[in-house]
Amino acid sequence: MNKWPYCTSTWKRLRLVKLDESPLCFACQQRGQVVEATTVDHIKPISQGGDPFPELSGLMSLCERCHNEKTSGFDRTKGNATGRRFKGCDANGNPIDPADGWWGHS
Repeated sequence: MNKWPYCTSTWKRLRLVKLDESPLCFACQQRGQVVEATTVDHIKPISQGGDPFPELSGLMSLCERCHNEKTSGFDRTKGNATGRRFKGCDANGNPIDPADGWWGHS
């Protein structure tokens, strides 16, 4: 985490505010698990034109495992065929990623 913007005081403050607002991992919560978030991730990666310092709604709190999954499977590959950032389904069988077209449908 030593590259811009992550080494700036602006990012460090933004990260702390997001973790305070959303202390649990977003993806794990969608899977029905309660896991403490340790990282803050850009919903739209900077490498894909995302704002380095977005509003809090442009960020998500994640655990290390989910952050690594999203980064390696979606951010670094500039997306994927499904457009999904996270694997898995919720208790209703819906994909956990809100970017999926089926998210939230019954």
